[in-house]
Amino acid sequence: MHMADALLAPGVAGIMYVLSGTAAWYAARKLKKEQNENIVPEMGVLGAFVFAAQMINFAIPGTGSSGHLCGGMLLSAVVGPYGGFLTLIGVLTLQCLLFGDGGLLALGANVWNMAFYGCFLGGGVIWPLLTRRGLSKSSITAASIVGSIVTLQLGAFSVSLETFLSGITELPFTAFLMLMQPIHLAIGFAEGLITSAVLIFVYNNRPELLRQPGLDAAAETGSGWSRRKLLGVLTAMALAVGGILSQFASGDPDGLEWSIARLTGKPDLEGPARGVANLVLRLQEKTAFFPDYQVPGLDEDLGTAVSGIVGTLLILCIVWFLGRIFFKGGHHEVTGHRN
Repeated sequence: MHMADALLAPGVAGIMYVLSGTAAWYAARKLKKEQNENIVPEMGVLGAFVFAAQMINFAIPGTGSSGHLCGGMLLSAVVGPYGGFLTLIGVLTLQCLLFGDGGLLALGANVWNMAFYGCFLGGGVIWPLLTRRGLSKSSITAASIVGSIVTLQLGAFSVSLETFLSGITELPFTAFLMLMQPIHLAIGFAEGLITSAVLIFVYNNRPELLRQPGLDAAAETGSGWSRRKLLGVLTAMALAVGGILSQFASGDPDGLEWSIARLTGKPDLEGPARGVANLVLRLQEKTAFFPDYQVPGLDEDLGTAVSGIVGTLLILCIVWFLGRIFFKGGHHEVTGHRN
């Protein structure tokens, strides 16, 4: 659902930057107040996993479309909505600047559409609501699926509305919306299944890492893996996904591209960039060292593998480093169940 700059007018893009920036400020303030430095490793590892997973587009049967994980629900279930939101901002920013995935002008909108709803609504409201009676595989699955569907529906609606308010394309609002909503309903269901599978894996091995009521009762069901072992396994999984499984991603257009193609006959809207849009496009071209997740000079498969591994490691290191700086100098409580 990464929006391209061609969909947004600078004014609308600016408003979305302000909204996303305000949400980021609020999340940082709340996270700082919690002073729980112990979540930094989880932020880094799961941020790396989400980055890698977003490289794999899964086909939606019978549609000719595909989707990928957004990750807000997954992150928030472990590190909370504030840590999850800030981590996902890091993922989306790196994708935009280093890999040219999503427009730089549209970054504020992409943060809002893909991270805000998933973390604040999905992870902050739906997740605790549906797990309020304690952890179980069924409650994890229900919360993951419902949260993913609802938040992707809101994201799809926001994309359609932002495009309409921009007024720089000929995409009719109603027709565009009627394509975006059902295809992202299917994508949201698939994301919910993926999210629940990962979270149930965590639940089976280190359930106290999940954030929800009923932690103490759930902790007895784990297999006794150490926190370090679980994070090591998740890191290895992220590298395998980014470096190996990314080779098998679907080549079908994602839900946004598919919707545009159904209306215009092509998945991308192309046109000369002018003014601010041209400036940010030129800037993004200079920072995108791995355009379209490729390495100039390498064949396509090897380029995808290298860019996937590099991106996964970068997210892991950047989030961990910035997280340590963020909490440095503060007084935090060490919660035993997360050690």
